[in-house]
Amino acid sequence: MIRALARDALRHHRSWRLTLAFLAGAASVLAYAPVGFFPAALASLLLLTHLWLAASSPREALWTGFCYGLGMFGVGVSWVFVSLHRYGGMAAPLAAIATLGFCALLALYPALAGWLQARIRAPDPVRAPLLIPAAWTLTEWLRGWLLTGFPWLATGYAAVDSPLAGLAPLGGVYAMSLATGVCTGLLWCVVSGRGRWAAAVVLVFLLAGGAALRGIAWTSPSGAPVPAALLQGNVPQDLKFSPERYARTLETYAALVEQTRAKLIVLPETAIPRFLDDIDPAYIARLEAAARRNGGDLLLGVPYRAAPGEYYNSVLSLGVSPTQFYHKAHLVPFGEFVPPGFGWIVRVLSIPLSDFSRGAADQAPIAAAGQRIAVDICYEDAYGAEIARALPRATLLVNVSNVAWFGDSLAPSQHLEIARLRALETGRMMLTATNTGITAAIGPDGRVLARLPEFVTGQLDVSAQGYTGATPYVRLRDWPVLGIAVALLAGAYIVARLRRSR
Repeated sequence: MIRALARDALRHHRSWRLTLAFLAGAASVLAYAPVGFFPAALASLLLLTHLWLAASSPREALWTGFCYGLGMFGVGVSWVFVSLHRYGGMAAPLAAIATLGFCALLALYPALAGWLQARIRAPDPVRAPLLIPAAWTLTEWLRGWLLTGFPWLATGYAAVDSPLAGLAPLGGVYAMSLATGVCTGLLWCVVSGRGRWAAAVVLVFLLAGGAALRGIAWTSPSGAPVPAALLQGNVPQDLKFSPERYARTLETYAALVEQTRAKLIVLPETAIPRFLDDIDPAYIARLEAAARRNGGDLLLGVPYRAAPGEYYNSVLSLGVSPTQFYHKAHLVPFGEFVPPGFGWIVRVLSIPLSDFSRGAADQAPIAAAGQRIAVDICYEDAYGAEIARALPRATLLVNVSNVAWFGDSLAPSQHLEIARLRALETGRMMLTATNTGITAAIGPDGRVLARLPEFVTGQLDVSAQGYTGATPYVRLRDWPVLGIAVALLAGAYIVARLRRSR
């Protein structure tokens, strides 16, 4: 009977630990936009670190990491339900199950991090500030790469307004993830009294170093600023592809284009919701005439059909410069392309244009309005290494999106936060033009210079400054950080094996 009571107490204890991990993961979302409270990331990861160090086995660490990830993604990417149910036409119960399944899939990465760090025998003061951050960062990168990747809510994004943001031009968002994890581990050492003073000194040095790096200008202005207008048509997603709404959509954007005198005009993703060859040529000529009148160019988001069965999510340039295209290269699974064997999901969803072709990986920047513009579409800007491919050739970054798929949720604010990191990593201005928001201009230091409110029709007039030069991240991308993470884990593993063999 005593043994039975002990087993029951142990199970009860473990259930509370898993519940605590889930709540910590859910609370971590406060560190991301729109709240942006960075200490929430430190507190959440501090609790996770403590739970991992106290785990009795790698299996328990795995389940702790899984529960943390389920809480984090269950809250942080809950907007997937909105796109599936409200706009995708999926029944609410099925959409809820699909969203939960997606979050559970993402939670496997924190689970893997927990298992990996627990497999390496090392003292807690080593595991906390070194091995746990290394395992966490490595699995975050893996999440952003495997099966086309989903890098949303990488820990580094939570640090965009912290002193650690100075690391972005050096090692990108994953350098900030690694540094955040190291800070958390050092905090654990301070709180637990394990090397308290040494950990406190290193922690202060790390934060001060990151803050000092923010003062370095890695790139320099090139030429005079360009007057730019970012257009937000605010076309409701449930009406965007309605034939009855089409004429009104055309007139909305034409009116916005013709009332601006900007040299660079940017319209959102699929602003015109028909294939380019189905649009009245007179309308395209009308937009081009307005751009030429201003002595500049216009970037138009529009689906492009190259041949039967071959069509792209594209951006077209019109104006005084030669006509150019950018075709989206990193497509959204199920939203823009159908993985083999999953055609049934598309039949359940009501998503127009859900099987695009993939654009070339290395497309030249668009030369428009005197700038060399690296265009990316929708969530392509979540992939820092892919954005860096167009640099240092490009002088300006432009993202066009239609985040209306996610309604009034966390997604638009989170997407803006991602764009801020791309500006920081590359030392370039980033202009974002969206259908319903958030349309904004971001400086090369990651600050939002101007933005439009969500769910309004309007234009954002900004001064777009081009930049030249290359940050260390542009040249080296994610490899140095991955190398550090792998080296820490491999080195600790080798040391543990040598000690065991003695």
